[in-house]
Amino acid sequence: MHPLLAADGWHSVSCAHADLPGPRFDAPAARALRYALRVPFLFWHLLVHLPLTLLAITLPFGRRHLRSGERLDHRAIRAWQGGLMRVFGMRMRRIGTPMEGAVLFVANHVSWVDIIALHSQRMMGFVAKREIAGWPVVGWLATQGETIYHQRGNQESLGGVLHEMLARLRSGRAVGVFPEGRTRDGREVGPFHARIFLAAVEAGVPVQPVALRYGERASAQTAVAFGPKESFFSNFLRLLGEPTRVVEVVFLEPIAPGDAEGRRRIAETARERIVAAMQP
Repeated sequence: MHPLLAADGWHSVSCAHADLPGPRFDAPAARALRYALRVPFLFWHLLVHLPLTLLAITLPFGRRHLRSGERLDHRAIRAWQGGLMRVFGMRMRRIGTPMEGAVLFVANHVSWVDIIALHSQRMMGFVAKREIAGWPVVGWLATQGETIYHQRGNQESLGGVLHEMLARLRSGRAVGVFPEGRTRDGREVGPFHARIFLAAVEAGVPVQPVALRYGERASAQTAVAFGPKESFFSNFLRLLGEPTRVVEVVFLEPIAPGDAEGRRRIAETARERIVAAMQP
């Protein structure tokens, strides 16, 4: 098997990694070499691995369960996402264990890469802004990965999102959300919007916080995050030439139904655990 297919409010609180020294000067020659190596792998991943993933998703046998209990199509999506992370020079490291069954996963939001990183570790339907559906490659995979799209600022859209989240959780499926509601510059974890936790409260399912750490000791959060006025395409190209770095997906202690009183307290507890996990 090709290695790329291997799968297996409140005040904002600044993360300690914001004070870490930034990456050393990245010589243009080194970046050019990375592009020379990674661009062919990216095309291979799109032109060869993507059609194979599409077959696994669309053909009838895609819903068959593997010995691990995971569905073949879900495994294929996770494998493709993990391969994409590897194309970008990101080496995945899972810490902790993602819960099985119906669970609401909540994570800090740094970049579009967050969805790819989480999907590589556990199949879940994400709540994401509607604009992502139009992004090249990422948008298609997000849609195939059962993403629930939300039109930001539209209360009617949010109501529909909560309804769909509740339906999925009650059917035993996992949902992933970024309670900050938007990406930031990587220097802090912003306030968590409590309303998004309503579906977990009504469905009576656990909430599992997840800390996404880019680089050793989360030292590359700002490098991965969008720069000022940086578009998705610009960020995509920039990250393709970044130095190789580890990405840690840290599955933290779940918050069981009844452990916290109400959605606001669950939001506070989840955020506290993520912020604590971001400290060096």
